[in-house]
Amino acid sequence: MAKSGESTVEIASSSSSPLTPASASATRPKAKHRMEIEGYPVDGVSIGGQETCVIFPTLSLAFDIGRCPQRAVSQEFLFVSHGHLDHIGGLPMYVATRGLFRLRPPTIFVPACLRDLVERLFEVHRAIDQSELNHNLVPLEVGEEYEFRRDLKVRAFRTYHTIPSQGYVIYSVKQKLKQEFIGLPGSEIKQLKLSGVEITNTVSTPEIAFTGDTTADFILDPDNADVLQAKILVVESTFLDDAISVEHAREYGHTHLSEIASQSNKLGNKAILLIHFSARYTTEVG
Repeated sequence: MAKSGESTVEIASSSSSPLTPASASATRPKAKHRMEIEGYPVDGVSIGGQETCVIFPTLSLAFDIGRCPQRAVSQEFLFVSHGHLDHIGGLPMYVATRGLFRLRPPTIFVPACLRDLVERLFEVHRAIDQSELNHNLVPLEVGEEYEFRRDLKVRAFRTYHTIPSQGYVIYSVKQKLKQEFIGLPGSEIKQLKLSGVEITNTVSTPEIAFTGDTTADFILDPDNADVLQAKILVVESTFLDDAISVEHAREYGHTHLSEIASQSNKLGNKAILLIHFSARYTTEVG
């Protein structure tokens, strides 16, 4: 579901429709959904327990890598939320395919607790594949920030899953002229800058927040204020109806749609993208 202001629009889980376990893409082709939310094109696939990879191509970044959909390969930055295979399974293929296409080594952000395990994973695949698998691995602790482009930075935030996990907030970073210099002639501002005066303030704006797998407790975490104010919140909603209880969702470290609805007054986001629907749901209505 994408939310903008007071309106809501139903969508499939990112660009790939959830299928029942008995269904097959050969009998029902997957629909291609091209979305743009708050000025950002969004691509990807997200089906609970199968694969999740959410792509923002104009920023050249992806959240989680699932089975490594082909369109994720061209993204230079990857943010991994946790170690379940439906979120990280395609990691070696992602790096290998970028190498095959002679793209620059990607920068991969992971929870700090996964760094050694991910490095060992690549060592195994280097031995198997006899390839270099070049990449830049950046471990982040919850609350830690990292500027990965001059105009973009990321901060990891706490999420609540059954294994160690974290989400990510992407901030735009801009330089804004200090109030006391507004209205001065350009030549004077230039002279101040040349003389070493700091004429700008750095302004960081939360643009996109991605939760990965989590219970709804992330909404109540006082350290997650920017998550709830980001322009776009990409949040899991594994279960959608009364067939599965909130208690069941929480037991397995997931969020029920009813929890998002009941706490919507806390969400200041301009748009909300629901992902990670259970494979029990289909696109048919009625």
